[in-house]
Amino acid sequence: MELTSWLALAAICVMGAISPGPSLALIIRNTVQGGRGHGVATALGHGLGVGIYALITALGLAILITQTPLLFDLIRYGGAAFLAWLGVKALLARPASGESGSEEGHPPRGRQGAFEGFMVAFLNPQLAIFFIALFSQFVHADTGWREGGIMMLTAGGIDALWYVLVALVLSRGPVLAWLKAKSTVIDKVSGLVLLGLALKVVI
Repeated sequence: MELTSWLALAAICVMGAISPGPSLALIIRNTVQGGRGHGVATALGHGLGVGIYALITALGLAILITQTPLLFDLIRYGGAAFLAWLGVKALLARPASGESGSEEGHPPRGRQGAFEGFMVAFLNPQLAIFFIALFSQFVHADTGWREGGIMMLTAGGIDALWYVLVALVLSRGPVLAWLKAKSTVIDKVSGLVLLGLALKVVI
């Protein structure tokens, strides 16, 4: 892939990553509830999900998803169910404690955050549509694993770096302290956003 083409691809991926949506709501909530490590793990899991979708699309498999209604619907409804589950979980969450959010007594939390981030990305069929529209400008007949890997690392890496940055900024002392004080409001708003997005996916 030529440098100019890669720069154009990277610029569009940046714009896609910073667009607000369920991913941002999840990163904010997990950072407030679990601290820096939980938020970063969620960001990395989300980046992995985005990267895998990018690779699938680059190799032409995402076209199969969009042209096979049953498979597409399974992914769409699975994603909606997972978003709804996260929304209900946020609405029922207890207020965040005033502790520092250390991962030390909660070893599974990082894995949980990574899993949630991955699933929010991977069960989002709109990613397939987005990447098909985007990669149609860059994929050609002889696109193979090498260029597909470049697209995967570009899309997934940019996504992960952006959300890691968000988690790190939110986990700084004064910012996190303020967010913890407002954690109940954040949970309710995040839960409603996630439920709304789940409903939108179904409709």
